[in-house]
Amino acid sequence: MTASERYEGRQRADIAAGISAESVGARRLCMHLVTIPPGARGEIHLHQDHESALFILEGSAVTRYGPGLAYQAMAEAGDFVYIPAGMAHQAVNLSATEPVRAVLARTDPSEQESVVLLTSDGHPRP
Repeated sequence: MTASERYEGRQRADIAAGISAESVGARRLCMHLVTIPPGARGEIHLHQDHESALFILEGSAVTRYGPGLAYQAMAEAGDFVYIPAGMAHQAVNLSATEPVRAVLARTDPSEQESVVLLTSDGHPRP
């Protein structure tokens, strides 16, 4: 299987579709390649009832997370990132010139179904 189908996710990341309910009939897992363009930041969001894990292939990013996005964690090529279910978070590419590329896995087989966009004060967006 190749990651030939690309789309922009609700969280404003470029996603190359991989393993999902839609692509192979997965029932409890999705796995994609995600790219955050230089200088970009994703939308503040959470995944209800689903854990996420990333392996950073290239670039460096900061993930802002928690209530009010009060915490942050740096990640660069070779690092793993874990995001618990229901945790508000936002990824930010720190480079003005290089993309961040990562393998993303989530316990939601329909990758975009559990994405809940949030306002800056943590409330669900309409």
